[in-house]
Amino acid sequence: MTHIYPFQRETVFNAWLDPGKVGKWMFGPPLREETIVRMGLEARVGGHFSFVVNREGKDFDHVGEYLEIESPQLLAFTWGIKGMSEDPESRVRVEIVPTTGGCELSLQHQIPAEWAEFVNRTKEGWTKMLASLEKTLAREGKA
Repeated sequence: MTHIYPFQRETVFNAWLDPGKVGKWMFGPPLREETIVRMGLEARVGGHFSFVVNREGKDFDHVGEYLEIESPQLLAFTWGIKGMSEDPESRVRVEIVPTTGGCELSLQHQIPAEWAEFVNRTKEGWTKMLASLEKTLAREGKA
């Protein structure tokens, strides 16, 4: 999927690696009924992230490892939910290219065949998150 942003690609890229920003656009009330418990990440190749949210009284820990970080154009990482889908074959690749007036973000999420039933739900989730990222950056005046 792709999303066009009216922001510098450095601004969009950095929003993926700042736990304070991730908690504003990737999780929480702007997207779904949940509260953020903890946002933590090590923004380096081989570093890990853990984004814990509480939905309906249950904690969900979104975890992964950074595989590639080439600021401001490329970010690749594994993606899963601790105790449910910590499959290293679930990989996300984010590429950001400059455009006139901003940038274009392309996101590809490869998931294992056994999770095929979640493809549409995953796509819907990323679509919401990418739109939420734009709204969050707009509120912060990053254009």
